Amino acid sequence: MRRPTLEAVAARAGVSKSSVSRVVNGEATVTPEIRDLVIRAVRELGYVPNGAARSLATQRTSAVAVIVSDPPKGLVSDDPMFSAVVRTVSRELEAAGKQVTLMLAGSPESQLRVEQFVAAGHVAGVMLVSMHGADPLPGSLARMGVPMVSHGKSVAGVPYVDNDNLGGATSAVKHLLDLGRRRIATITGPLDMVASQDRLTGYRETLRDTGRRSIVAIGDFTRVSGAEGMRQLLDDDPALDAVFAANDLMAIGALRALREAGRRVPDDVAVVGFDDIEAASYTTPPLTTVRSPMQDQALATARLLLGLFEGGSGDPVIMPNELVIRESA
Repeated sequence: MRRPTLEAVAARAGVSKSSVSRVVNGEATVTPEIRDLVIRAVRELGYVPNGAARSLATQRTSAVAVIVSDPPKGLVSDDPMFSAVVRTVSRELEAAGKQVTLMLAGSPESQLRVEQFVAAGHVAGVMLVSMHGADPLPGSLARMGVPMVSHGKSVAGVPYVDNDNLGGATSAVKHLLDLGRRRIATITGPLDMVASQDRLTGYRETLRDTGRRSIVAIGDFTRVSGAEGMRQLLDDDPALDAVFAANDLMAIGALRALREAGRRVPDDVAVVGFDDIEAASYTTPPLTTVRSPMQDQALATARLLLGLFEGGSGDPVIMPNELVIRESA
């Protein structure tokens, strides 16, 4: 299949080749209407700008876009991990002489604006945060040829840094089994997020290896969904004696629901979370959790992108986890 050309984009957009070239190279000498037509044609054809033109464009900017796929409910930006990641990444990139532009892409309209911004050559590179499995944005941006990395595993073939979500979940469930717990449930995160999928897989495979069945409630990484998921699990299986929540916020919600139901933690139900946010050591009782190397992961992601600017290979990086045992399990 032939690679789309500048001429094909111009014909699809109904504009001149020079107009397409100016949009792709980030020049501000075209009208917004023409820019929108060109960006739409670029997306439809999957056009990748010529390497020389892209090089000229990126030499004019030291900006890096940190793009967060944040759903309309704001589930990502409400997580305390979010601000810590953005702060760590921004400091590292700025120390390397880069200007950081934070962009939210939680709707089709905002994603289109992000694509237009990147295609216009306003940034030298892109870092993606919290991409959902079915999100079309990583693939669209990858076709533009701009250096790009993902904080968390991406299904679009983008270089990434992630923590060992599957291994962390496995260690959490094995710990509960070692404590003698036999009816272990989980409150998983959104099923379109890769981290949720991996943590759920670790939970299910560990139980399957011991001949036990999975008991699953679906949450959205918020305290409210953790409490709702815990109530659902208690209704479905009143005899359960442990729960693994796919993040600490949902585990905190589960602790509240168990307290309201008169269940003692850990005597009646043991609880394990994931992430080891600051609040995890201040819950009642303090939360056993999987500590993910949040700052190290953010630093490694920023450095992976900086390495791409220098011609690095962009090999994926998986960071190890650590089970932190406290009184909840």
